[in-house]
Amino acid sequence: MTLPMTEMGGREGVREEHIFGTKIALLDVPAAAAAIMARPVAAPFAYIVTPNAQHLVQLDRGDADFRAAYDGAWLRLCDSQIVRLVARLFFARNLPLCAGSDLTAALFADHIRPDDSICVIGGDAELECRLREKYGLRNLARHAPPMGFMADPEAVRACIDFIETHPSRFVFLAVGSPRSELLACRVQARGRTTGTGLCIGSSLHFITGLVPRAPLWMRRLALEWLFRLLRAPRSHARRVFVDSLPFLYIALRQRLMPGRRSGLPPEER
Repeated sequence: MTLPMTEMGGREGVREEHIFGTKIALLDVPAAAAAIMARPVAAPFAYIVTPNAQHLVQLDRGDADFRAAYDGAWLRLCDSQIVRLVARLFFARNLPLCAGSDLTAALFADHIRPDDSICVIGGDAELECRLREKYGLRNLARHAPPMGFMADPEAVRACIDFIETHPSRFVFLAVGSPRSELLACRVQARGRTTGTGLCIGSSLHFITGLVPRAPLWMRRLALEWLFRLLRAPRSHARRVFVDSLPFLYIALRQRLMPGRRSGLPPEER
């Protein structure tokens, strides 16, 4: 069961846009970080997702589990300059950018303190070591599930049990999409722990220097996808051309046929 927003720590006053089949909070990085830090430490577990083109394509294709995970999120933050650009050109909507990587960097740089409780799902020992050394973390717990763990009920249960037995103010889910979102949704549904979950992809690898991120000028020009494609063409080509490119068709369809396959019931459109 999805908890009311007030029970999850509240997000009163957060404006949202319904666009591309989902609702997106109109928060930039500083505002999103402030909202996270305003949640009481003991607030019931709630989680944040970061829509990008790939996510919006998956939602449009009717993935019921992914839709439930998105609908259950506490905040949905715009992760993509491409999504922002299309929203502005097609619909004259101005979505603030709040990329998961930027939000993660801001939290660690400006808000997280060495004694804060942190749980990480994913990554390896090197990632954990770098996080501890760079930020002086003294209360970090990490669990690394096996490859393909979402297809193994025991492995999923082990992840959830680990989060529940290591209650933390910040829970970073670094196992990729849609695994992070689906796992966060299940943790929230059990209702047995606290904290804020962040589905943040490779963000922890960026801030620790394990993986290089696109230079700022490329990010500002909505070319981060190109940087990743050039670095790892074999692994990233499918994500760009198969998983993400159909977003342009979705946007065009919604521009020409408003309301069709919006992802929300008529009374909420």
